[in-house]
Amino acid sequence: MKEVIRILLADDHAVVREGLRALLDQHDDFEVVGEVGDGDAALREADRLHPALVLMDIKMPGPGPVETIRRLKQSVAAVQVLVFTSYVEDCQVRDVLEAGALGYLLKDALREDLVRAVRAVASGQPWLHPQAQRQLVEGMRRPPSRAEALTVRERSVLAQLAEGRSNKQIARNLKLTEGTVKGYVSQVLDKLGVADRTQAALLAHKEGLMR
Repeated sequence: MKEVIRILLADDHAVVREGLRALLDQHDDFEVVGEVGDGDAALREADRLHPALVLMDIKMPGPGPVETIRRLKQSVAAVQVLVFTSYVEDCQVRDVLEAGALGYLLKDALREDLVRAVRAVASGQPWLHPQAQRQLVEGMRRPPSRAEALTVRERSVLAQLAEGRSNKQIARNLKLTEGTVKGYVSQVLDKLGVADRTQAALLAHKEGLMR
């Protein structure tokens, strides 16, 4: 008899969670123990339910994906994380893997691939969508840019900054405090080696971080 894999679904679209549950419930070795729609709820429910695997999108309200994954791994050491998203960028793939995710799958994957990925990641084996693999390889081949030193959260702050938003507006949009945003802005300027917000914005546009 197969060991049952306890799964927590984390996606801010209810219809996606409903579809995933319907698919996973067809397999006797899967048990969906909870559903959440944001990063904070994912952290709370993971701590309460102790799932074997969190199947999560990376475009959700709450903490950024890197912070969410790191905190998941800290609070529930045995949990594995499989990112299930529509987006793929080499820096994004690298960041979530470094944070502790073991798998990265795109939402255009076949259902058979999703099932295999869930089983693989839950058992401690890495699983990368072919496009994510290509992005990682291409990122290794390109000359390093200063922007690659930024975390996902720092890049999101830089993108807002490059659109001319104030710290107060950035804080509201990213659901952070102004003090936290001020700290991120300082880190961004330091990592990019620029003196002010204007230079940071120009660099963001130059390196395509606004896409």
